Amino acid sequence: MSQIALKLPANARRPEQSRDDRPEAVGSGGRDASTHTAGLDEQLQDALQRNQKLEQLNACFEAALNHMGRGLSMFDAEHRLVVCNTAYARTYLLPDELTLPGTTFAEILSFHTRRAGETPSADGIAAWIKDHVYKLNMEGYREEIQNLKDGRVIRVTYQPLAGGGWVDMQEDITAQRQSDARVEWLARHDTLTEIPNRYHFRECLEHQFECYDPRLGFALHWIDLDHFKEMNDRYGHQVGDGILKSVAERLKSSLRAGDVVGRIGGDEFAILQVGVEREELAENLARRLIQNIRRPLDVLGHRLHIEASIGVALAPQHGQNPEQLFASADTALYRAKSMGRGVQSVYSPATSGAPSANPLRAELEHALDRDELVLHYHPIVDLREERVSSFEALMRWKHPSRGMIPPSEFIPIAEESRLIVRMGTWALMRACADAKAWPASIKVAVNLSAVQIECCDVYEVVMDALHATGLEPQRLQLEITESVLMRDHERTQEVLRKLHDLGVLITLDDFGTCFATLNYLRSFPFKKIKIDRSFVRDIPEHHDCVAIVKSVGDLARELNMRSVAEGVETAASLATVRAAGYDEAQGFYFSPPVPVSAIERTVQQCAARLASLNASGEAAKRRKSLPESKTRDLQKSARPQST
Repeated sequence: MSQIALKLPANARRPEQSRDDRPEAVGSGGRDASTHTAGLDEQLQDALQRNQKLEQLNACFEAALNHMGRGLSMFDAEHRLVVCNTAYARTYLLPDELTLPGTTFAEILSFHTRRAGETPSADGIAAWIKDHVYKLNMEGYREEIQNLKDGRVIRVTYQPLAGGGWVDMQEDITAQRQSDARVEWLARHDTLTEIPNRYHFRECLEHQFECYDPRLGFALHWIDLDHFKEMNDRYGHQVGDGILKSVAERLKSSLRAGDVVGRIGGDEFAILQVGVEREELAENLARRLIQNIRRPLDVLGHRLHIEASIGVALAPQHGQNPEQLFASADTALYRAKSMGRGVQSVYSPATSGAPSANPLRAELEHALDRDELVLHYHPIVDLREERVSSFEALMRWKHPSRGMIPPSEFIPIAEESRLIVRMGTWALMRACADAKAWPASIKVAVNLSAVQIECCDVYEVVMDALHATGLEPQRLQLEITESVLMRDHERTQEVLRKLHDLGVLITLDDFGTCFATLNYLRSFPFKKIKIDRSFVRDIPEHHDCVAIVKSVGDLARELNMRSVAEGVETAASLATVRAAGYDEAQGFYFSPPVPVSAIERTVQQCAARLASLNASGEAAKRRKSLPESKTRDLQKSARPQST
């Protein structure tokens, strides 16, 4: 680095005195000369001391510049280098002669141009400098990103100086850019198979809809590995992961340039095949994929055989947007599985049992946009505190001509068509907004579908709803059924644990309807168990249900979980669940689901129902104990009195 210093030469000598100026040996003239000489010595010493201080200052300045983590250079109004540090020279690999003060900016640019393998042009460099200075004068501050030939990425900031010229600083952000790129890659790819995840695959599909050639079209292949879960359970997760990675590699090797393969979730993959002008091209690829997957796999010492079923849908004839195309491919996949698995099926509107055959399907697609979907709330009562502790949000469809359609009729359609993802996001946002206006002691429970967990980032959806509405995470409960846990164990477990760490309460709904439940209770962060309504509802007719209800209540206590009895419709069933030690109860005995406008009234009605029930119980106890007390009094009065 060049150094600027103002200093006297180190070999500076005292000026020679002429013979005539030499002091007289005696007399006043000699004394004056002696005084003059002493003054010169003093000035010389001051100058030497100032020079020494300047040298020290220069040394400190140089050390500070060269220990900066960033490059720095300063150019004057004539575009000449005033000073630069070592980091600046190292950033651009400048030779020593180009770091000296007075070096022109044009010389440094010419060096950069030659290093980039180009021939420098004096006119081109002059034009670049002129444009650079103009932008500095106009903007006052500039920042740019430079991508160097050796792969480094440099952020440069320019600050103009008052008298002309500028100061610039260079920061090497290569590692930061690589880290950002890695994070971006992880957000869009499945880490196990290293292929696009559902989110990125959908991005590709959306882009394809925006720019495809209508004369060619494209195809969506939905691939499901047959009996993968059984193999995963039999050989373990490591072998299962090996199968998924091997299948992903085989799928990639089967594609042409421009085609995209993604892992949609669990054992499901999807392929976007571009340039499909005839249906037979898509069928040929599907057959080739099945053959490649069918070849034996060697995974961790195991010789394995696996099959795949494929549903194919073509755009634009089978779908005008991603949702429609996914739904058509899903329908075709369902048909392929029903044909015996290990085969492919191309979507056909005439397919028996296709979701599109349901007349409600087309209307459901527009129900949300038309504000036809509403939420009703079913109270859940805390049996110990004898108050409403939460409301479960239940979706209803106010059809313009059919009236109120129950969820049992339209939720299956929504799940088959993947419309449940958008509907579920709306329901979560609406429920959180409604609950924000309730008393702080009352929570809201929202149901999650397996399709939601597979098709979207549920954690981000929940975060967005909480942030937008201001509802505390502790006031939100998410209810999932046992079927959700069986779809994609690892992904579901990860999502639920993140939500649990956030403070959201996770409830296992419809407990007791699946054989694998007990194993899942150990793996997932449940805080509450809700027994399936069928066990509670059937208590009057089936006495064995009483034993089941009691067993589930005992299990919840042993696992330190809260227990909820769903389906309480009579005083007898309420008495049973109370005797079994349940923490909460839900059912028509307290109230049917109500619109949000009736929340306050329902809270009061439930409290009144519990108070009335308790009063009736106390009265019954008194009536039962009255004859016994009278008998005791009569017996006492009949005894002979002691004297």
